[in-house]
Amino acid sequence: MRFNSASALLALPLLAAADTPDYQAQFQDYLGQAQGYFEKFASKIPSPNKYDPVAAAAAKAGANKIDVIGLHNWKDVLYEPVQPGSTTPEEWWLLITGGNKTCFGHCGKVEAAFNETAGKFAIEPNSPYMALLNCDDQPVLCNAWSAPVGSLWVLEMLPEPSPINIFTKRLNLTTTTSDDLVQLQKDGYKTVAKEHDSIFHPFNGPLAQNGLSVPAGYLLWAFGLLPSWAFMIFISFFSRRMMASRMEGQHTMHGGPRPAPTGQAAPRR
Repeated sequence: MRFNSASALLALPLLAAADTPDYQAQFQDYLGQAQGYFEKFASKIPSPNKYDPVAAAAAKAGANKIDVIGLHNWKDVLYEPVQPGSTTPEEWWLLITGGNKTCFGHCGKVEAAFNETAGKFAIEPNSPYMALLNCDDQPVLCNAWSAPVGSLWVLEMLPEPSPINIFTKRLNLTTTTSDDLVQLQKDGYKTVAKEHDSIFHPFNGPLAQNGLSVPAGYLLWAFGLLPSWAFMIFISFFSRRMMASRMEGQHTMHGGPRPAPTGQAAPRR
């Protein structure tokens, strides 16, 4: 049995934010410590991410002109067509896809439709740039963004450090065709897509702005490998430690802990 790791990580900061300011500050301190820990940890373990630079170069140079992004290059790829000082966003269409592990082999049809659409866009002026993110090959990046397979992300890229708008739409894995995607571009994606504003936003979210996206991606990827009972042990340990620290703080605010009772209590009359 597996648990929803993205929901689990999301629940922790929400619980902390709902409490007192001291509790929030303590949680931020834990996040800072976790960032340093996971950066060291990630540098010592074999990378779970796979990237074929030859195939990626062939996809970009081919008739469809599709970029394949990964943990090491996603930001460079997305910012590449953006001109300094530009106020008109460059539009990217990014398909979150996967294979047998993350999409259970059901993403093939929608990926083929996306590739066909990219070929049509490649010969049209002012058409969006196209890119693929395969969650089988890039599990850390997909977890860092909490990006579900079978979804279309439309990114409106502006020069750094401008905020980046992202709109997402889940695609039907069995019925979506190239004609549907072309029609979506004609009608305007904002009519049916949802604006992405979660803490996992790769540009505007608090995790990204505090340099925690990649550590969170590794954490969620690692949690996804654990059985549910191991996760519950972790949550129990974390909750007990946070509550113990909070109780110590309350005792300090009220003059410290009470002295231990001495002697015997007076008999009841």
